[in-house]
Amino acid sequence: MSFEDKNNKNNKKKPFVLAVVGPTASGKTWLGVELAKIYGGEVISADSIQIYKGLDIASAKPTQEEMQGIPHHLIDFLGRDKPFSVSEYVNLANEKIRDILSRGKLPIVVGGTGLYVDSLLDNIKFIDIECSPDYRAELEKTVRTQGNGVLYEELMKKDPEACESIHVNNTVRILRALEVINATGRKFSEIKAEGRSHESPYDSLILGLDFVDRSILYDRINRRVDDMVKRGLVQEAYEVWREGNLQTASKAIGYKELIPYFSGETSLEDCIANIKQQTRHYAKRQLTWFRKNKRIRWIIAEDFSQKNEISEKSQKTIANYRNL
Repeated sequence: MSFEDKNNKNNKKKPFVLAVVGPTASGKTWLGVELAKIYGGEVISADSIQIYKGLDIASAKPTQEEMQGIPHHLIDFLGRDKPFSVSEYVNLANEKIRDILSRGKLPIVVGGTGLYVDSLLDNIKFIDIECSPDYRAELEKTVRTQGNGVLYEELMKKDPEACESIHVNNTVRILRALEVINATGRKFSEIKAEGRSHESPYDSLILGLDFVDRSILYDRINRRVDDMVKRGLVQEAYEVWREGNLQTASKAIGYKELIPYFSGETSLEDCIANIKQQTRHYAKRQLTWFRKNKRIRWIIAEDFSQKNEISEKSQKTIANYRNL
């Protein structure tokens, strides 16, 4: 199949970019590789933890065997003590897309970090706003002494629209919203809306993998965690914990849940059970995010008895989209 630029409704030619999304353990990595083999593509990861070096097992970083010779980009390139923003991801991913297209290949964005995927394909612009370190320190002190609720109430008074998309437990986004409001004197939701007002440079199709029967997905998650443990998850997490590099690793499910075991507070069995539970909760959050994106073409994995049938369904979906 040819992936030459097609005309969109505005008669402007745009390069085609394919994306494969879904909850953890849904089979995204496999499907992305299969489609790359079929269409001559290369994979661009959209995973906020796989970017870090040394966080291999818990992040389900694809192995060389799983990659099957397909080039994978934006994986395993950043020190695990380094901060990394969404805007940095978008800039790097755009560079990779241009490079892949220049070589006549198909860019395939694969991952479960919905914010990365949406920001890239919807061309969300991020405004660099210099915020006050003193104000940030004041906010962080409030969180430590009084909890998120106080700051969430403050944000609700200043920008109720922002609270519609920010959970009361999401400390990072609450602090960021208040910082922006303090620095600019404007609503965070208004600035965010302006960032979404730019037309995307890509003609993109997003395929989503899901399981209507949640018990199937949860069983896949449980078995994946068991496999991670067999492959050395506990040792990997222990090395990170021993070195004290938890600034980024603490965000990864599979690391922070093992700290009580390393500290001698909880049994390994209980910690592993907690990893499974937290991973199931994470899958729910991923699906909640992706369900908001009406452009995603969902493929219900349990409707197919063989993997190749999922691949065939994906190919038909792509062909139908390209022939619109």
